Amino acid sequence: MPKLKPHKGLLKRVTISKRGKVKYERTFASHLMTGKSGKRRRRLRKDGYLIGAEAKLVKRMVAGS
Repeated sequence: MPKLKPHKGLLKRVTISKRGKVKYERTFASHLMTGKSGKRRRRLRKDGYLIGAEAKLVKRMVAGS
């Protein structure tokens, strides 16, 4: 069977922690911030984590890197 290749686009957008959590940077946080509330901007500063089936799929896609 051929070697599995990682999904390069996904590798640039997510990181897998030592415990196996899939971490990503939140979207809509780079510009046009004046229309967003302070609470929303504060939440956008924090990284997001994928859980469940999505995390499992992402881990499979970046396998072999």
